Amino acid sequence: MGDSTTRHTVRFETLGCKLNFSETATMGKLLADSGIMPAEKDDVPTVCVVNTCSVTELADRKCRQHIRSLIKRYPQALVVVTGCYAQLKGEEIAQIPGVDIVLGSEQKLDIAQYVTRWLDDRQRTLQVTPTPQIRRFSPSCECGDRTRYWLKVQDGCDYYCSYCTIPFARGRSRCGTIDQLVGQARQVAQAGGREIVITGVNIGDFGKGTGEKFIDLLRALDAVEGIERYRISSLEPDLLSDEIIDFVAASRAFMPHFHIPLQCGNDEVLRLMRRHYDRDLFARKVERCRQVMPHCFIGVDVMVGSRGETPERFDDSYRFIASLDLQHLHVFPYSERPGTMALRIPYVVSQRDKQERAARMIDLSDAKQREYIGRFLGTTRPVLLEHSAGKPVMHGFTDNYIRVNVTRRDTLANTVVPVRLNTINDDLSVEATIIENS
Repeated sequence: MGDSTTRHTVRFETLGCKLNFSETATMGKLLADSGIMPAEKDDVPTVCVVNTCSVTELADRKCRQHIRSLIKRYPQALVVVTGCYAQLKGEEIAQIPGVDIVLGSEQKLDIAQYVTRWLDDRQRTLQVTPTPQIRRFSPSCECGDRTRYWLKVQDGCDYYCSYCTIPFARGRSRCGTIDQLVGQARQVAQAGGREIVITGVNIGDFGKGTGEKFIDLLRALDAVEGIERYRISSLEPDLLSDEIIDFVAASRAFMPHFHIPLQCGNDEVLRLMRRHYDRDLFARKVERCRQVMPHCFIGVDVMVGSRGETPERFDDSYRFIASLDLQHLHVFPYSERPGTMALRIPYVVSQRDKQERAARMIDLSDAKQREYIGRFLGTTRPVLLEHSAGKPVMHGFTDNYIRVNVTRRDTLANTVVPVRLNTINDDLSVEATIIENS
């Protein structure tokens, strides 16, 4: 592999979703198995990998900035660019001076063979499978330098919402099998992992092409000994069945925590977005969660300023969202994406109005989360404590996803302990006290 006297190390830059972070961790393991180890803080890496996102124009711009920054900082390093932006704009990226390898979505987890080949022959590579031809599901289950593991159960999307490029970047919906995924969960347990986050692009679509069902996957994972906690990263409201909600409420290890993409609380805008539900269905899902899990944490994606979102429709959306018992809003402004159907919608929201609407929603989110946390002050909740990385405090999340800080005690890292919730900080974390002799 190239000059045998050279010690090869790799630095990763990851942008975007939890699925990207999971796949980056897997790429790191694959490269380590080939002898290319993670770069230490002060190392000058011989390989740099940028795992890109392309959900917005801002994401594209950040990707280009990260690529150019790494090339400038490490001019002698092999530079690999992969991920959604690479899938959509591979030829554009390949034209950036200093980029050596561009890999599309299907090639991402074959990175080790491309890197080792380059170290031998120094041949620049652009390898991107056309999106309609992407068929392979590439498994990923890693924790990187974190405590929690991400288990990728599904990839791709068949929904084609009017504003979104993800189906073009990730391809059609596809997944692993229950047996394969349960095997990965058992390996996590054997490695000492305690919590797994189930991730993918549209995970409720699990089973398409295999005849299996998402609820059956959840049941099988719940039976894996050694895993104390599961979280479901994001689940479309039309795929969040009452059966799934009731199962989570009664399960051994699934936490009372859902993340449900809403995008907008106005039905006309939802129709323009080509979403698969209306707001009444969404409200029923939230109500069902509250009925069977009163303490459940519910996070929601909200897009503001999309085409067609008139001031009246935004106000209607805001009132609807304010009326729901939600805990956190992941707010982001709409971004024009070339090739999407949304560009045909005539009403365009100004950048200033997008920013004002985002600020209003973020304020609403903070108020809702602060009120929710206040319900639990003075109570005791179980927390999985994360590794402290040498800091004087340790962090962790309660079962219902409240972030807490406790005095550092390294022997308790990666264990679930009861803590008393004391006070809320400005950043919406909670100062907590470990309950001794529990």
